[in-house]
Amino acid sequence: MFDGMTAETLARMQFAFTVSFHIIFPAFSIGLASYLAVLNGLWLRTRDEIYLTLFNYWKKIFAVAFGMGVVSGIVMSYQFGTNWSVFSDKTGPVLGPLMAYEVLSAFFLEAGFLGIMLFGRDRVGEKLHMFATAMVAFGTLMSATWILSVNSWMHTPAGYGINDVGQFVPEDWWQIVFNPSFPYRLTHMVLAAYLTTALVVGGVGGLHLLRNRSDAQARRMFSMAMWMLIVVAPLQIAAGDFHGINTLEHQPAKVMAMEGHYDSHPDGAPLILFGIPNAEEKRIDYAVQIPKLSSLILKHDLNAPLDGLDTVPDGDEPPVAMVFWSFRVMVALGFAMLGLGVWSVWRRLRGRLYTDALLHRAAIVMGPMGFVAVLAGWITTEVGRQPFTVYGLLRTADSLAPVAAPAVAASLLAFIVVYFFIFGAGTFYLLRMMNKPAGTPHLGLRDGPIRTAGTTPALQTDRDAIPGE
Repeated sequence: MFDGMTAETLARMQFAFTVSFHIIFPAFSIGLASYLAVLNGLWLRTRDEIYLTLFNYWKKIFAVAFGMGVVSGIVMSYQFGTNWSVFSDKTGPVLGPLMAYEVLSAFFLEAGFLGIMLFGRDRVGEKLHMFATAMVAFGTLMSATWILSVNSWMHTPAGYGINDVGQFVPEDWWQIVFNPSFPYRLTHMVLAAYLTTALVVGGVGGLHLLRNRSDAQARRMFSMAMWMLIVVAPLQIAAGDFHGINTLEHQPAKVMAMEGHYDSHPDGAPLILFGIPNAEEKRIDYAVQIPKLSSLILKHDLNAPLDGLDTVPDGDEPPVAMVFWSFRVMVALGFAMLGLGVWSVWRRLRGRLYTDALLHRAAIVMGPMGFVAVLAGWITTEVGRQPFTVYGLLRTADSLAPVAAPAVAASLLAFIVVYFFIFGAGTFYLLRMMNKPAGTPHLGLRDGPIRTAGTTPALQTDRDAIPGE
């Protein structure tokens, strides 16, 4: 199965496989923790039973997703000491403390208050329970902050020195933590997490509205998800634009690969919408492009020159095809999210938000697309950094531990089998939980009877409004 592959290729495949499984769970739990805090706050403020029912419904889903995220993340840390021990040795003085801060200030914060959020409403009082819920949400954001600081430093290293044995050592922690790409990457990822959660909540709401248009909980969650979508999707597109400009400044080769610019364009570069990267001939075959639009987007000037990969040594070029296509998948899904949000506003204004079956089906189809967009964005970012682990300073080939290819292949195969069995079962369980209407008791995590608003006469017509929607 892995015949002829080098230890480096297999180690990269193994890390890519495990991180791809891991990232989808934090992307969901970051947004869902904030959603739970909003639901709990609205319940305390309005005493509307629908908010309490939705809180109890989604907190169980959050607990399972959070646990799966923790388990999938532990495995990656071991790979730093096995497959990538040279990288760990060289970057440890800088990245080690940041990883420790993530565990101490974020994970402990989440884990410490998680039990209170799940089981403590009737034990500690509503105010402390609300505080615990807010701390879980804050902890997930803090976790993302530290991890993205680590990752951003690998893309735009700053505040470091190099000692006599070739290790990166800290000289300015402020520059290390707040390195040049960190604010853009953090904003882009957090907004992606909120979009991912909004799409999942909207998809679940759309599913249950197809079954019962007068389902009060489905109406509320669908309405809230669509509001979130129309607010966050434009912000994400704008954040992505700023992030792209920052990447052009610090990692121009990555942008060249994203844009498919094999050649330099001294009088304005075209925006290549589609095409087939030809690595041998170093061109984009069958390109569909708009003249000079890439220069306008990246430099806000139609005639601004843009360098191409012809200015980059062959050994420093990232894999163009993978970066080119993953970037287009991410952008296309971003605009699809915006389109769904605009569609929902139009139907809301027409009084058809809860009765438009086509909109609800579209929301179901878009439900998992946030995860796809996150994975596509992650591929664009990480593959676009190649052939470096620390951009421009430490090559991937020089970061690998002295491991044999058969050993890495055996562990990769074991990961594939175990991950698909364990996380496949976990995902199936999550889908079963989402398939049940809010207010229906789930298996496990029982915290007493769930109070539901039920169906009321106020929900009998298409245009009847629910408070808060």
